[in-house]
Amino acid sequence: MTVLRASLLADVTLQLAATMNAEEAAARFTRLLVPAMADWCVLTLIEHDEPLAAQPLRGLRDIGAWHADPAQRKLVRRYAATRIAALTEHSFLSRALLSGEPVQVREGATAAIQGILRPGEASELLGRLAPSSVVVAPLVSRGRTLGALSLFRGSGRPPLSDEELSTLREVTTAAALVLDNAGMYRRQRAVAETFQKHLLSAPVEPDHLEVAVRYRPAAEAARVGGDWYDAFMQPSGATVLVIGDVVGHDVEAAATMAQLRSMLRAIAVVTEDGPAQILQRLDAAVRTLRIPAMATLLVARLEQTEQEMQDGVTRLRWSSAGHPPPLVVDPAGSARTLPMTGTGPLIGLSPDAPRTDSETTLERGSTLMLYTDGLVESRARPLRQGIDDLRDALEHAAALTLEALCESVLSTVPAATGEDDIALLGVRLHLQDRPRPAEAGPQRTAPDAPADPATRLGADGAGG
Repeated sequence: MTVLRASLLADVTLQLAATMNAEEAAARFTRLLVPAMADWCVLTLIEHDEPLAAQPLRGLRDIGAWHADPAQRKLVRRYAATRIAALTEHSFLSRALLSGEPVQVREGATAAIQGILRPGEASELLGRLAPSSVVVAPLVSRGRTLGALSLFRGSGRPPLSDEELSTLREVTTAAALVLDNAGMYRRQRAVAETFQKHLLSAPVEPDHLEVAVRYRPAAEAARVGGDWYDAFMQPSGATVLVIGDVVGHDVEAAATMAQLRSMLRAIAVVTEDGPAQILQRLDAAVRTLRIPAMATLLVARLEQTEQEMQDGVTRLRWSSAGHPPPLVVDPAGSARTLPMTGTGPLIGLSPDAPRTDSETTLERGSTLMLYTDGLVESRARPLRQGIDDLRDALEHAAALTLEALCESVLSTVPAATGEDDIALLGVRLHLQDRPRPAEAGPQRTAPDAPADPATRLGADGAGG
């Protein structure tokens, strides 16, 4: 093996394997090959899974381009942006893709390529770039053609030799495998993101409640994880708020989250229990069904009697399964952490452990913030410090709209980017003695919810 071949194979393997982003991999690949094997090059990918024979030029995209001469790079990028649309069915690119074998033009490449280009900008740009020789090498991985690499040399260099063509085959095979893995990762991530998007449904916003939600996956994960938020109504009309975090950051954690979320919703709606009872039943169901789950979870419920509505207050009842405490910003902008009178163990850890509710009264105009530990805890910052930082951030941004407040929190509080998933659920209790404010958007309720919020839960907390 020549020094050039060994060096290129090592560089391609190491540098391309360091990223799962196709665009980044393409940029690295083209720069590795220029000027080692060509004066300039263009990398093409096929962006569909259909057979090539019917329409070999359909779904092609020139994803990377590079020139050894910095002054020519803008020209090459423009050529790459225009050439696919200008290619005819007799192009060298089509021949290489269909045959799975390299196509080489050893001399007179400019005229030969212009002969298979439609008249226009791409042909004119090629004339200015003036390649003398070209090789179009297909990228094949696992028996499937992913795209092709076009290598161009000017008149100052001879065409690729047989030995260099052999090196090119090995290099493109290694690169194709990396690009194939990146493509599979991208497709898996898209499926996972769609899965998670459907699970993290739009929250209800009854009466004068405004609800804002955010989800940010860990950077290391397949953009899904076990963190989730939820807001729904019980048949009585009470609003239930949920924030949870299944141990783990991958698709398996997301699948477990989906089970817990669905079971919790069903339990809350069918039983109309309060938060502690909901957690108790969920933990029992996890044990009975032998679901290998471990999760922190906080369930809260907003309740209001007719007298409380007249007084401009709402009761918050909540119970925690090892989850960080809620924070509340009062109408004046002062933030506080709500005390936990009886935080229970994680879901899946001790199903027989008793669970209790905590309760407080919130002034209308207050903002409630529920979150997962990815927001406030990291390797460099303990949980308690993170909660203090969150409280400071909430006070600093208290005058903002709820949506802007959530964005501000996400941009300023996390100590480390991408270390853990983050789920965030903010609730603003707008005043009820005036119309729902425009910033809160339209009201969203359950179809069978009682029309009058004052009749939904009595002073004794009926239904829980």
